Order: sequence, then structure tokens, then C-alpha cells
Amino acid sequence: MKTTSISLCMLLLLGSACKEKPATDKSEMQQDSQMEQASEMAPAETDSWEVLFDGTSMDAWKGYRTTEVPAPWKMEDGAMVFYPPENGPEGESYNLVSRKEYTSFILSLEWKISEGGNSGIFWGIVENPKYGQPYETGPEIQVLDNEKHPDALNGDTHQAGALYDMVAPESDVTKPAGEWNQCEITVDYKTERGKVVLNGTEILSFPLGKEAWDAMVEKSKFKGWEGFGKSQMGKIGLQDHGDIVAYRNIKIKSL
Repeated sequence: MKTTSISLCMLLLLGSACKEKPATDKSEMQQDSQMEQASEMAPAETDSWEVLFDGTSMDAWKGYRTTEVPAPWKMEDGAMVFYPPENGPEGESYNLVSRKEYTSFILSLEWKISEGGNSGIFWGIVENPKYGQPYETGPEIQVLDNEKHPDALNGDTHQAGALYDMVAPESDVTKPAGEWNQCEITVDYKTERGKVVLNGTEILSFPLGKEAWDAMVEKSKFKGWEGFGKSQMGKIGLQDHGDIVAYRNIKIKSL
């Protein structure tokens, strides 16, 4: 009887342990699954923005139709600053372009223009020997000292934040020359819409569908230009317009 009782107790204990083990395994499986899901989600969140300039390296950039960053562009106080050469070759340009190409995206950056200065931000640039300048293919969002540059007097479509010579900003929210402006440019060929947000205010939107785009170009100085605005895939560009200009905190998110 004693032996039978001991055996029965051992069987009961073993049975209880067997019942509890699957519950533990199930809990562990749930935890493992949650950790895997979190691990899969984390990179997507982290990698959604691609840094093009963080103040430490200009490796994501080069000169237009060259392989290196032009000497007039300097890294200074966490910014890329263009200083026009005093005795540079006549007609020489020092435009910057991204090494990679992009299509639909959100581009975020800060710009600061010198007094009376002019520059611009391009997208859709096609680097081809037959195009001497980025503006021959890439549409431009204007960077300008609205108070002292004469271009600001040549119509609203030449003011800071404008889609140059095509769409005027709805309001002037630029900060004075020498101060930083936060700019966000959206180009989305999937929805066929683009927009510019400057210093927290949406100042313009524009169509990207072929018919509507072609109609805008037809009314602009770019009418009849062979390659202008034709490519949905191209490089980002920062313009040398002969004036001191600075850019910083540049990042891009593909859409």
C-alpha cells in the first residue's frame, strides 16, 4: 500500500509538471513573437529618413558632372557653406548634387542666405554631358533674400520658396538674410502632387501630373527646354548662384 501511494503521488506530480510546461512554452513563444515583431518594426522606423548631411561629412554630395565636392563648398559650424571664388574662371559653376538619385520623397533641410543673396534647391536633375547646368533639367525651389535681391521684384514666382518661375508662394514667411529657414519639400509622383512648407507654414502646392505640369512649363521661361522637368528620377541639387549660402540638417525620406 505504501509503495502504491508513493507511486501514485509521483505520477500526480509528473502529470502536474507536464500540464504546466506547455503554458510556460506558450508564454515564451508569445514573448519571442513580440520581440521578433518589435525587431522587424524598429529598422523601418529608424531607416525611414536618410541623412544627406549632418554636419560631419559631405560624402553624400559631389559637384555637378564631377566626382568630388568643389573647393568653394566648406564645412563650417555644422553647415555646408558656399563661398564664391573671387578669381575663379569665368563661367565656372560649382553646383552640388547628391550622389544618389531619388523619385518621390520628402526633403527636409535648413538654409541661410547672405544679404542680397540667391540660391536654389533642385530635384530631378539628370547628369548628362549635353546639359551644362542642373537647372536645365531640375525644377527649382527658390532660395533668396526677398528684401534685397532684385529677383524678388521680378514677380512672386521668383521669391523665396517659389517653384521658380511657375508657382508663387501664398505668403512670405522667410526670415531675414543671415538667419536659418526650415524648409520641407514634398515631391510625390504617386499622388501627382508637390508642396513646400517653410518655417512651419505650407506656402505652396503644385501638380505633378503630366498634363498639368506641361501646362505650367508652357507658361514659364522653361517652355521648349528639351530636358526640363521630364525625369521623375534624378538627383537633388544645391545651387551656386554666385552668392554665399549655407545648408544644414539635410535628410530625405522616400515615399
